[in-house]
Amino acid sequence: MFYCFTTRMIIFIKDRPIRIINEKAAQKLPHRITFDKIIDAHLEMLKVGSLKGHLLILNATPITAEKLFHFLNNFDLPDLQSIYLVPKDKEAVEKRLKKIYSVVKAAGGIVTKDNQFLLMFRRGVWDLPKGKLDPNEKSKKAAVREVEEETGVKAEIVEKVCTTWHTYTQNNQKILKRTKWYWMRSLDDSKMKPQQDEGIEQLVWMTDAEARPHLVKSFSSIRYVIDCFLGQEVDIE
Repeated sequence: MFYCFTTRMIIFIKDRPIRIINEKAAQKLPHRITFDKIIDAHLEMLKVGSLKGHLLILNATPITAEKLFHFLNNFDLPDLQSIYLVPKDKEAVEKRLKKIYSVVKAAGGIVTKDNQFLLMFRRGVWDLPKGKLDPNEKSKKAAVREVEEETGVKAEIVEKVCTTWHTYTQNNQKILKRTKWYWMRSLDDSKMKPQQDEGIEQLVWMTDAEARPHLVKSFSSIRYVIDCFLGQEVDIE
C-alpha cells in the first residue's frame, strides 16, 4: 500500500469537496481534471445559480470565500459536485474561514494488517476510526487512543496520511472540524470489538478491491483519505 501527503486545504461541506489551492498549484492541475465552469471572482459576482458541476473559482478574496461558504451551508445545491478555490492570498482566505467557525481538532487512522485495512460500519455508513482530541492531547496520541477505544485494536503509527476539514452546526454554533489521519500498523487485534455506544455495528478487515463497493456507501471525505493512503490522490503543490 502507498500513501501521499497533500498540502492543500480540503474542506467537505455537506459531503462535497472544496479544495483551496494557491495560484502556482492551480497552474499544475492535471489535464485529466476538467471543469464545467470557470469563474473569475474579479470579473464576475458569485451567485447561487453558478454553483453547478465541477467549478474552478479564480482570484478569490476572503470575502469571496465567506460568501461561497454561506451559499454552501444555507442553500440546497443538488447539481454541485466539487470546487477548486484559487485565492490571491491563500493564507488570508484560510484565516478568514477559521474566524467564522470554531475549530475542533480530531484524529483518526487507517489501520492495516496483511494488505488489508480496517473499516467500520457506523450509523448506516462505512467509516474509519476517529475522534476528538482530549484537552492538551497531541494528534498522534489521540489517533492511537481512538482506534483502540472504537475497535479494540492496538496499533502503532507509521506515517501521517493527510488532513481533512469539514463543517457542521452544533447548538447554533458553526464548527470547522480538522482531522489528522495516520497510517497505523496493527499490533494486536485479538480483542477487536466494535464500540457499540458509539454506534459502531461491525468491524471488517478488507483489501482495497473488497472495500471499493462498500465505500460507495460512505462519506466523500473517507474515500478521499483512503485515496490519499493508496496514492490515488495527487499532491499538486
